[in-house]
Amino acid sequence: MSSITWFESYWAGIKHEMGGKAASLGEMMGAGLPVPPGYAITTVAYASARDAGDIDAKIAHHLDGLDIRDTDDVTRRCALIRDHIRTMEIPADLERDIRTAYDVLSARSGVADVPVAVRSSATSEDSPDASFAGEHDTYLWVRGGDDVIDAVRRCWASLFTDRATCYRVEMGYDHRTVEMCVVVQKMVRPKSAGVAFTLNPIDGDRSQVAIDSAWGFGEGVVSGEITPDNFLVDKVIREIGRRIISTKECEFRLSDHDTVEKVPLDPERASAPSLTDNEIKAIAVLARTAEKHYGCPQDIEWAVDADLPDGQNVILLQARPETVWSKKVPAARASATSGDFMSSIVSTLMSPLYSRDSAGSSEKK
Repeated sequence: MSSITWFESYWAGIKHEMGGKAASLGEMMGAGLPVPPGYAITTVAYASARDAGDIDAKIAHHLDGLDIRDTDDVTRRCALIRDHIRTMEIPADLERDIRTAYDVLSARSGVADVPVAVRSSATSEDSPDASFAGEHDTYLWVRGGDDVIDAVRRCWASLFTDRATCYRVEMGYDHRTVEMCVVVQKMVRPKSAGVAFTLNPIDGDRSQVAIDSAWGFGEGVVSGEITPDNFLVDKVIREIGRRIISTKECEFRLSDHDTVEKVPLDPERASAPSLTDNEIKAIAVLARTAEKHYGCPQDIEWAVDADLPDGQNVILLQARPETVWSKKVPAARASATSGDFMSSIVSTLMSPLYSRDSAGSSEKK
């Protein structure tokens, strides 16, 4: 067992050390899908740090007699647990491994202190009977070994957000058995981004790929703050059968200080398509490839990388099984004739965005 696993070294036998997000990224890279490079800090690392800091005893103490109906008490207790994890000393050999892996990723990318996404990948969040996705933290545009170490600690600590803790209590999960892997992945600078489904979310038609897109980062699409452009593409002939170009009043854009900011758009760009026809078709092909690989309808997160040339710039950020129509019985699918398009676009692929201020603290955007 290793504390660091590069995506290209992933194999199914270590899935339990990776969590859903990290395992998915490793599997996608192994399938030849265009995934930004990176590595996972496995659950082995979290267990090592937790044991060294005697965190289990502190968790048990603070959660003893917890009543999840008392929200103020839940908030107080969970904050104390997160503080313990955020400030615990990481074993020297583990910290060295994390820093070395980051330096290697920077060298491979040809960028000193390459900006990375540091993303939580808890072992329970993608299980079929749980809904942990979106309840743990993600930090974007993190640069430098010190900030990577800090973000890793914060991802570990996010196992004990109020929501995640209460959810485990409600579902009967043992807090000690839920572990955290952390993904460290090179950031992309998106021209546009969004989600795609390998079926039509209105009626479950699996002959189509549905794409939602907006300018900049995909946070506005996922959160519902931006009304995205909508496209339907035929899987076989790759014809764009439906296109709705929305007025996108703002975008989430990278600032000069490596923070993601919400910026108003001028009227001309607001009403312009956020994808070219070639990009739409490339996303559809990518989504279909993911569906073939996993053998079931997929809900994917993608981006068009502004730093890559046309034809190579569509990047797959995450993929997971589609859960809305996949849970419906065939008769219900056949009888569905209408619905709210946006209601089925419930993506939990990205945790809330965070920005880092000049003092090194993090705040929810």
